[in-house]
Amino acid sequence: MTINKILAVDDSRVDLTNIQNIIAEAGYKVITATSGQEAIEKATTEHPDLIFMDVVMHKMDGYQACRELTHNEVTKDIPVVFVTCKGQRADRMWAEMTGGKGFVQKPYTPAQIIEQINKFK
Repeated sequence: MTINKILAVDDSRVDLTNIQNIIAEAGYKVITATSGQEAIEKATTEHPDLIFMDVVMHKMDGYQACRELTHNEVTKDIPVVFVTCKGQRADRMWAEMTGGKGFVQKPYTPAQIIEQINKFK
């Protein structure tokens, strides 16, 4: 699989800018969303190769958005990596049960984000 375009999703402007900069500096095109619903819309229209998704967001959390993405014919094959401050074992299990393919706990390093991208190349 070739990774060219990555969707970053976070309702925190600071966190979103941080991950956006890491992805862009690594040479990838990055698009952003600030909610689970917007992530679904952007994934459907933009067809990213990978999604980095926060869990705790208003209205629709990352788990719900991931479930919807994995049940949609257009987006079901896009890997979702959760990026969250929630790091308990149960959180990791929920991420996997909803279709997540990776998990990075905040605070993270740029190397951890790049490592996740490289897993899907």
